[in-house]
Amino acid sequence: MPRAPHVPRELAFLPFSADRAITAGLLTRRMLRSSCWRRLLPDVYVHEDGYRPDDHRMWCDAVALTLPPGAALAGPSAAYLWGVDLLPRQSPVFVVLPEAARPRHRDRIVVAHHRLAPDDVTRFAGLPVTTGVRTAFDLGRSAFAGSVRRTDGVATDWDADRSEGRTRALVAVDALLNRRVVRLSDLAAYLAAHPRRPGTAQLRELLPLAEPLSESPMETRLRLVLYDAGLPSPTAQHEVYDARGRFLARVDLAYPRLRIALEYEGDHHRERAHFRRDVARLNALRAAGWLVLRFTADDVLRSPGRVVRQVAQALSERRSPRR
Repeated sequence: MPRAPHVPRELAFLPFSADRAITAGLLTRRMLRSSCWRRLLPDVYVHEDGYRPDDHRMWCDAVALTLPPGAALAGPSAAYLWGVDLLPRQSPVFVVLPEAARPRHRDRIVVAHHRLAPDDVTRFAGLPVTTGVRTAFDLGRSAFAGSVRRTDGVATDWDADRSEGRTRALVAVDALLNRRVVRLSDLAAYLAAHPRRPGTAQLRELLPLAEPLSESPMETRLRLVLYDAGLPSPTAQHEVYDARGRFLARVDLAYPRLRIALEYEGDHHRERAHFRRDVARLNALRAAGWLVLRFTADDVLRSPGRVVRQVAQALSERRSPRR
């Protein structure tokens, strides 16, 4: 029975540079040919126990080993490291390189060339990553939609639909604000200090629409649909109490004076226990005089006009004097 190859503790789980490991005496080229090692990128390997093909953090660790000085993980990848997942499965890693750097063509890497000041970059678990405010600044102005190119020349999901860049930008900013990665005042100050960067006009438009209380991308999308249609901006995460001051519910969006609630219904609402709670909650809101409009992802993404008409009708009816 063949003996299992020796695995140095330092190389047991995280990606590593083969050249550096060999120089340090942890491996030999012959040992590296064992099937227990997975090649991720040129000169970058990981042990099979640490190989998770859909784990974006693993790919960030791998790509960081290849970055030159002055580069950083950025955009959606930086947001992911800060706790905001905006990425589809098997997403490439997004990086910013110094303007003079020219990367080799590699799978799973999307490159943008932007100027990064020293205080735009910090360390996250040993990885160079754009700061929270710089990450929000880049995503809010769609810096990774207009000027990026994947190093293998293949378009990415992030920049495939340019017409949706503004919506995705607001989704990203809301999510970063909600997770307290950045404060709205700090983002506004950073924008004021960098007014002429590409895409700042978009970010300047979106800042007044940004909502730190938004708890999901679909809530942000629903708010933006209503704004673009010229409807009043609803209040996010509004708490409803009955006449005795008892808490009834917190609704996604609301027009409190008119007692209109707008709810986004995700797939989790279909679970039996959640469904029963929803029914009881909906009955309590109705008993308190609230009109509740419920929308799905299909409504918001594929039938925004119908959403606007329903909300506009509800506003009109509630504003009309009762006879």
